[in-house]
Amino acid sequence: MANITLSIPNKLHEKIKKHPEIRWSEVARHAMTEYVEKLELMDKLTSESKLTDKDAIEISKKIKRSIAERHMALLK
Repeated sequence: MANITLSIPNKLHEKIKKHPEIRWSEVARHAMTEYVEKLELMDKLTSESKLTDKDAIEISKKIKRSIAERHMALLK
């Protein structure tokens, strides 16, 4: 099994030290596994997409504009 080193904020380290009964490497391994599985699913879903980065940015702008307009209408 490979080893990695993680850097974490001091505040998080202090909280982790309060629970030595927890196998933190197992928690990290589980979180990384879930994240990689989500990435693999995203890759699979988008593998045949013809959408370009430019298209995605344009769609994002339209969605944000629509949301902003909706919220502005609610404020009136």
